[in-house]
Parts: sequence; structure tokens; C-alpha cells
Amino acid sequence: MKFSPSNMVLIVLSMFFLILVSLDFTVASVGVCYGMLGNNLPSKQDVVALYKKYGITRMRIYDPNQEALQALRGSNIEVTVGVPNEIIQKLALSQVEANAWVQKNIKNYANINFKYIVVGNNFLSQFLLEAMDNLLDAISTFGLKDKVKVTTAIDTTILGESYPPSKGTFREDTFGFIAPLGKFLVANGSPLLVNMYPYKAYNDSKGNFSVDYALFKSPGVVLKDGALEYQNLFDAMIDTFHWALEKVGAGSLEIVVSETGWPTSGGNATTLENQKSYVLNLIDHVKGTQGTPKKPEKSIETYIFAMFDENQKTPVSEKFWGLFTPNKQIKYPIKFV
Repeated sequence: MKFSPSNMVLIVLSMFFLILVSLDFTVASVGVCYGMLGNNLPSKQDVVALYKKYGITRMRIYDPNQEALQALRGSNIEVTVGVPNEIIQKLALSQVEANAWVQKNIKNYANINFKYIVVGNNFLSQFLLEAMDNLLDAISTFGLKDKVKVTTAIDTTILGESYPPSKGTFREDTFGFIAPLGKFLVANGSPLLVNMYPYKAYNDSKGNFSVDYALFKSPGVVLKDGALEYQNLFDAMIDTFHWALEKVGAGSLEIVVSETGWPTSGGNATTLENQKSYVLNLIDHVKGTQGTPKKPEKSIETYIFAMFDENQKTPVSEKFWGLFTPNKQIKYPIKFV
């Protein structure tokens, strides 16, 4: 074969293309949790339209609300759907019930881009793994195993020691639960979802660190943990889980931040300006490919809580986490991608 200039150009372009496709340029996009505990919220169709208008490509809902699922048909929004805590035992005890749940809420919506089935929210029970296993069998039966992952969501109350991050451990009373859970998730290529709130950690610290550390506003390193350096509380909290998982043999497990946010009213440091700082800085922090000091190669898939203020939540501070008011007005300009 003769290598003419045109052939050489084609060869070089082909090699460049092969290099590009071999690299992982995944950029983490930010999702938003859609809570529905309000009697003044927009229609489900209007909510989906709002996600699309603002370029929010990922949604977490806490139960398979049929009206919401109908509105999500054909939207291309990646959907994380929850299995309510109160039905987990039923799904654990019956494969038939698990199959029926998947048929009704996943299989029947073939034109929805489901990402995760989240079995329970902060639900620590002997029935959790059995329910997850039955649901995994169900999605396999329906040919959906490569499309949707089965997981669960926990929060920071499951931790025992948590400071500094390298000392992170799970509570002793959860060891029998968390180790098999980690093994299940690793074996099935699913991440662990963690509801994680620097706002709450800041309040619980009773002044041990500044609000700037929680708001991504610290001008320099705040915490040194061996060779790792932390400039914000968000990274430190994630790495605490990485260390704790390592100690139960699940160090390779990916963590998805399934809830995080900052309220605008109802408690200490709850101002619109603080929420704006937290949310905008959070998005800038996670939307690239950089991870945490312990796992710098892992981008951080993150879901902000929540889409709207929800007036039926308690206590008062739980009512004002929304990025939008119930009349669909965004509280400040946000670029989600």
C-alpha cells in the first residue's frame, strides 16, 4: 500500500479517534431529588418540563409514583426510583411480589431511562438484602439487568468514628449488615448511595470548624489526614465512607451522593446566600472528572436535595431545602451542567 498524503491524513485521524474513544471523558452531571411532600407543588408534567428547561438530566424520586412515571415517559431524564421502606419485607419474603413490583414500575415504562432502583432509604433490616436479591432476580428475568442497578441509600448515622476520614468506621452494631451489603453491591456492579449533608455535620460540630469549610469557601487546606489534604467538608465526608468500606472489605465500592443540600430557612446558618454558595460551589466541584483526595480518579455522581420547598415536612428546617419555590421560580441562577 502506498502512503499518499491523503492516506496519511486518514490514518492519523483514525488513530486520533481510537485514542479518544479509549479514554474516559465522563463528566459528572448533577441530579436533583424530587420530593413530593407539599400540597402546593406543580403538576408532575410541569415538574418534568422544569427539569428539561433547566437541563437537569437526573431525577431521584422516593417511590414509583405512577403520575410522575407517566410524565417521565420519553423524557430521557435518568431516573432513580425508590422502594418505600414499608414494603421491603413483603418483597423480601416473596419473589412473586418482587417480580410484580418490577413489572408494574419498571418493565411497564420501557421508554423511561431508569438508572437505579433504591431499596429503602436509611433502612437497616435483615430484610433489606433479601429484597434487593429478589428485585435483582426480577430485573434479570425481565432482561433489564444491564439497564438498571439495584442498590440502597444510607446516611452518616451508620458511622461510628468519622474524624479524621482515615479513622472512618461503621458502627459495631451494623457490621453484620454492612459487610454483606458491600459484597452484594460489588458483585453486581452497583454503587452505594449515601445521603450526606455537610450542613448537618457543621451544626453537629458545635463550632469545631467554620461554615466556610462546609460551603466550599475555605481559601486553603483545613484538614490534613496523613498525606491527604481537605479544603472542604464534602470530600472529607465521602472519604470517611471510603475508609469505612475498606475496613469491611468493600474498598472498591463506588459511592453516589444521593442527597445533599442546604436549607434557606428554619435553622442555624439557613440563609438563601448560604444555600446559593453551597449549591453553586458543589456543582462546580462535582461536574468535572476529579474525585476526592482518597479517590481522585472517581468523579462524584451527586443529587441535590431538593427540587422544591415542601410545606408538609417536619420539623420546620425540613421545609426549605428547595432550589425552586412551589410556583416554579428558581431561587437564583443555576447552571446544572
